[in-house]
Amino acid sequence: MLSEKELNDLKECISHFPQKRAAGIEALKVIQHHRGWVSDEGITDLADFLEMSPDELDNVATFYNIILRKPVGKHVIFVCDSITCYIKGYGKILDYFKEKHNLTFGETTPDNRFTLLPIPCLGTCDHAPAMMVDDDLHTDLDKDNISRILEQYK
Repeated sequence: MLSEKELNDLKECISHFPQKRAAGIEALKVIQHHRGWVSDEGITDLADFLEMSPDELDNVATFYNIILRKPVGKHVIFVCDSITCYIKGYGKILDYFKEKHNLTFGETTPDNRFTLLPIPCLGTCDHAPAMMVDDDLHTDLDKDNISRILEQYK
């Protein structure tokens, strides 16, 4: 069931679209913002609100890799795995997460602080390698600056 706060935010969200179902991606982001991820129950609740079937909405949710369909940690780290990031040190970034946090893609730290996920492109090839923590883009990564960056996220 959608909470009153979710309903208010969803009404605001859909007001910018010609029809409810056109707001699918943005509405999924609203649910994710409130719940931390989008569960099957969230899909069903939102689909009803948007006048869509749960299957239609799930197809939207699973197409976009920023819509999280499984529980995640407090902060989600998306590491760009594009060819440019790969060439410019992606492997060293993954080594850092494995060595310092015993973390590989799809995993969450034991303290539930971070979840590490791949993303196909962050659109900043001129400053590769790159990652996004929550909604914050971080570029020109190396092992030293990743440690400093992650200290910001408690």
